[in-house]
Amino acid sequence: QVQLVESGGGLVQAGGSLRLSCAASVRTFNEYGMGWFRQAPGKEREFVGSINWTGYTTNYADSTKGRFTISRDNAKNTVYLQMDSLKPEDTAVYYCAASTRPYSRRDYYFDATYQYWGQGTQVTVRS
Repeated sequence: QVQLVESGGGLVQAGGSLRLSCAASVRTFNEYGMGWFRQAPGKEREFVGSINWTGYTTNYADSTKGRFTISRDNAKNTVYLQMDSLKPEDTAVYYCAASTRPYSRRDYYFDATYQYWGQGTQVTVRS
């Protein structure tokens, strides 16, 4: 069983930055591809970005490309989401997710690919 715990959410002004962390309690973290998703009130959960097990391959939603950066530190069992130039429309609960499926940008776009999910962290961007 993999447990994922997100942290780093909070309230920030538009144009500001936040860095989310997702710590995984698993011995073989480098066997998992990771993703970030978000869900705003009244909306469906949506893809934010993903990263393969080495950290060398990433993918982003069009809405986050150029502003958000995903990275990982396999020695610390942690994946990060650096969010810059935040907008009010980025307000949502952010979730990290893990999958043992072989990484592909296409597959990791879909939430059904992931077997494990964190409980989420709230990000609020004030205009």
